Amino acid sequence: MNQNNYTLLCDFYELTMGNGYFKNGMKDRICYFDIFFRRIPDGGGFAIAAGLEQAIDYIQRLSFSEDDIVFLRSKGIFSEEFLDYLRNFRFSGDIYAVPEGTPVFPHEPLMTVRAPAIEAQLVETYLLLILNHQSLIATKANRIVRAAQGRAISEFGSRRAQGADGAVLGARAAYIAGCTGTACTLTDKEYGVPATGTMAHSWVQMFDDEYTAFKTYCELYPTNSTLLVDTYNVLKSGVPNAIRAFKEVLLPQGITDCAIRLDSGDITYLSKKARKMLDEAGLSRCKIVASNSLDENIIRDLLMQGAQIDAFGVGERLITSKSDPVFGGVYKLSAVEDDNGNIIPKIKISENAAKITNPHFKKVYRLFENATGKAAADLICVHDETVDGSKPLELFDPDYTWKRKTLTDFTAKELLVPIFQNGVCVYSSPPVDEIREYCKKQIELQWDEVKRFENPHNYYVDLSQKLWNIKQKLLSQKG
Repeated sequence: MNQNNYTLLCDFYELTMGNGYFKNGMKDRICYFDIFFRRIPDGGGFAIAAGLEQAIDYIQRLSFSEDDIVFLRSKGIFSEEFLDYLRNFRFSGDIYAVPEGTPVFPHEPLMTVRAPAIEAQLVETYLLLILNHQSLIATKANRIVRAAQGRAISEFGSRRAQGADGAVLGARAAYIAGCTGTACTLTDKEYGVPATGTMAHSWVQMFDDEYTAFKTYCELYPTNSTLLVDTYNVLKSGVPNAIRAFKEVLLPQGITDCAIRLDSGDITYLSKKARKMLDEAGLSRCKIVASNSLDENIIRDLLMQGAQIDAFGVGERLITSKSDPVFGGVYKLSAVEDDNGNIIPKIKISENAAKITNPHFKKVYRLFENATGKAAADLICVHDETVDGSKPLELFDPDYTWKRKTLTDFTAKELLVPIFQNGVCVYSSPPVDEIREYCKKQIELQWDEVKRFENPHNYYVDLSQKLWNIKQKLLSQKG
């Protein structure tokens, strides 16, 4: 969508390190960096990867304009040789990534970048920005979609989003995760996410009376009439005036599909009363839509209380992931190549065990039980390993190493797919509708226990024996 060149949307230290690599003869040294996250937002059982299409667009546009060079020269710390190098800068490396819409888990790579040092370093900030943002919103949106138990969720958050891209790309991510549409018109134009919406309270206030506002709207949009009934009094005027407008304008045309929207008050109580009034008026096909600072917890409570809601509009708590607004993806060096092309694993050690990285150039397998078709575990391996589903495989729980699980009849599928090879994009991003359908099917392959909102089952993500041995050796050497 955005035609801007975001090459300088990077942390300044990417450039100072790049200049240092250049001056020290390290600019062509091949490095491997992994993007992964350590914690699932809202204490959920899984996250959803999103943002790959925009990451690809960014990589393809990477270049320094002459204005960029002039700006960097003005900082007074970069060598002219380095600035000349940047004039001809293009990404020439390889990228592997998990397809958008895939359920993902902590500590496994969502993306691996293999590239010369300066290139690999420069792309860190933007790749994290785009994957962190859209994965966060997709993860939150899917929680809301699942809470609605099959009822439609429309994304209504543009006016509360954090910037234009936050609105447009957040709506895209929400659609991938299962929302049925968005209020953001630009997301429809650019990505084909259906834009929906009817009226605000101001429409009702612009007319001399509520009935005239409703009647006029029904006349203008007879096949898309959703009337906002809480501008004045929901039960005394809003619903009765909506019923009158529907009967006088829509029913004579044979139109029975219509809706009212509740945006304030006790939604459970009002929806029950409104449903009874609509049914008694012969408008059983009229749907009730609810909005007003909703999230998965409120929606779940409303439905438990028997609220008569057919669809929900969700805004600020979705588009900002208000309850847990940081995805926390990181970009860490995992290996370098020596002069002979041998891969040398690298590790970051911390007193915080969760921050110790997994070394080496890796691949990730998802293991599916053949008897059920469900995802049983993920296995992180060294890049040259192959998993044979015909041989028993013992796995350890990621947080409780004394817990073990043995798989005996399973199918292994690689999660990371090639995106760029030698700087050339070899992957075609599917249309957003296809990504959305893929996401739905992949979530269906997760056990219900993993989908719980509170205390979900701890999905197994283990290291292969070979990778575990490499990690332990590095830990003992660095310790």
